[in-house]
Amino acid sequence: MRTIIINEFGGIDKLTLVDTPIPQPDEGEVLIQIKAIGINPVDWKIREGKLKDRLPHQFPLILGWDFAGIVAETGHSARRFQVGDEVYSYCRRPTVQKGSYAAYIALPESYIAHRPKNISFEEAAAIPLTTLTAYQSIYSAAKLAAGESLVILGASGGVGSAAVQLGKIRGARVISIASKKNHAYLKSIGADEVIDYQTADFADAVKQYLPQGADVIFNCANDAALQKSLAFAKGRMVNIVGQPDVSAFTDKGVECHYVFVEPHVPQLEQIREWVENGQFKVHLQATYPFEEVDKAHQQIETLHTCGKIALTV
Repeated sequence: MRTIIINEFGGIDKLTLVDTPIPQPDEGEVLIQIKAIGINPVDWKIREGKLKDRLPHQFPLILGWDFAGIVAETGHSARRFQVGDEVYSYCRRPTVQKGSYAAYIALPESYIAHRPKNISFEEAAAIPLTTLTAYQSIYSAAKLAAGESLVILGASGGVGSAAVQLGKIRGARVISIASKKNHAYLKSIGADEVIDYQTADFADAVKQYLPQGADVIFNCANDAALQKSLAFAKGRMVNIVGQPDVSAFTDKGVECHYVFVEPHVPQLEQIREWVENGQFKVHLQATYPFEEVDKAHQQIETLHTCGKIALTV
């Protein structure tokens, strides 16, 4: 099968297209023919070795943590799925080695959910990592409640876009911080107010909307934006970017959380229902053929992707 591997950490030139054996599903596993792959910033960070001290890994290493595809074979005692079922997954394993940049993948069936049927494989592949991150951040960690305010820093990317929609599903007031070119997009997916971080002091602008402060701040941007948000921090703050100093937040009485997304099939099944009933939408800025993974990495490294990008296998 076609597989994209790296044999050492480094730049985009380390991505290598090779032929490898199709894996065989072990007991409790299913073999999935991958149709599309979600591309995420964590992919290039792993490729460059930025997470080598945090995540166990082994070479040759297949990148990729989410995908959509079709069940091709079931292993012994794997009974949740039938051959031909269309599925999607966030497939991070304890050791980073056998990811989704491949034509096939064998996974425990406990990692896999039925994909939304009303969208493309590419759109489905773009959902798992980013939307689970948003779900676990604003629902599980921050426990956002109906009627509360949610301020999203870096709202136009994959996780931020998901958070806008999950905030509206929960019944919150959503204020999104993003560049002006993405304001119409964010309004179209439910943001109540959108503030341009490039031309305005967004902290002052947020305080005009929320003079009492924000119930929940969700940082999908960077440390500079997070520190600026201290001006309107009141209740809870969730960060998914690096490990910044949050002592000023805790000194202010703000409850702080750091989230690194975990696989969670029931949450993926819930997200599928929202997609199928029209409550949640996926925006793909671009799709690339499998062989053009270098172009996909060039785009994701800009840190200015609107929504998501995907590979078609």
